[in-house]
Amino acid sequence: MFTLLVIIIVLAFIFDYINGFHDAANSIATIVSTKVLTPVQAVVWAAFFNFVAYFISKYVYKSFGIGDTISKTVTADFINLEVIFAGILAAIVWNLLTWWLGIPSSSSHTLIGGFMGAAIAHAGGFSVAGVDVVNYAKVLPTFLFIFLAPLIGLLVAFAITTIILWVCRRSNPHVAENWFKKLQLVSSAAFSLGHGGNDAQKVMGIIGAALIYYELKVVEDPTYLAMAAKDRFNHFVDDYWWVPMASFLAIALGTLSGGWKIVKTMGSRITKVTPLEGVAAETAGAITLFLTEHLKIPVSTTHTITGAIIGVGATKRLSAVRWGVTISLLWAWILTIPISAILAAIFYFIVRLF
Repeated sequence: MFTLLVIIIVLAFIFDYINGFHDAANSIATIVSTKVLTPVQAVVWAAFFNFVAYFISKYVYKSFGIGDTISKTVTADFINLEVIFAGILAAIVWNLLTWWLGIPSSSSHTLIGGFMGAAIAHAGGFSVAGVDVVNYAKVLPTFLFIFLAPLIGLLVAFAITTIILWVCRRSNPHVAENWFKKLQLVSSAAFSLGHGGNDAQKVMGIIGAALIYYELKVVEDPTYLAMAAKDRFNHFVDDYWWVPMASFLAIALGTLSGGWKIVKTMGSRITKVTPLEGVAAETAGAITLFLTEHLKIPVSTTHTITGAIIGVGATKRLSAVRWGVTISLLWAWILTIPISAILAAIFYFIVRLF
């Protein structure tokens, strides 16, 4: 049992690393496409702020609420180490496949889909003896934000771009562009902070679910047994303080590796982005991510920045957005959770054979 726990933790950090290079494009696509930074400079910049997000979550928000949400995606009665192992394995496979194909899918929804799919396979259905396998109070807001996150990013980006264009309507174009190139460093850093705070916590949630199960069912730690479910995650964070730190470090190292196929999709194939529009898109994305971290709702940074890029493109004209590419991305978003769930269920049944 302990060996499986260690394997899960290692796989979770591998997923975290993959998430970093899979989602590196979210933080650096616009800043690279506008030539403000070279790709190497951009990934170093993004990686640094992905790690700094740890201190924002710990000392500003004073909690890791998104991690708590992820750990409670599945009702505790249906969590075991085999379920978590199958879920994380499915998430890794889908993330690598979409990265290879250059599709900016959601690591968040991959992880949630895998976790749920394995748990449903373990239980033999969505409900057992009237008890729901899926914790809908946690999952439904996440499902809702599949659509709300890109929409909020789009609307905020559209509003920011419109305001900037009006304020700068009499500015010298060359001078204004130089200023916005400098401001892109700030907006890109802000988005990277939001990305790190949102995505690193998802791995924390999975590791938390595994360690809490281990303390309850294997070690039978009296502290965990006596503690209400809502307090166990906070206790886990205190007991295993290295998990949050390592989660943020792993995603930062993954970001350093980049994800160049997705950079191309995000940076140029959706719409052509100028420094001004890069600032607007990244700022809108950061605002959305900070808001959802405050609400403790795990969202897709991919969905968020894609919506923001569409928003800045739409300020010029709707035809400036390459809707064919956008529709393809939408299909990837919709399919991520069910495919991850199916993969996890298959992996769970394979694991049970051994």
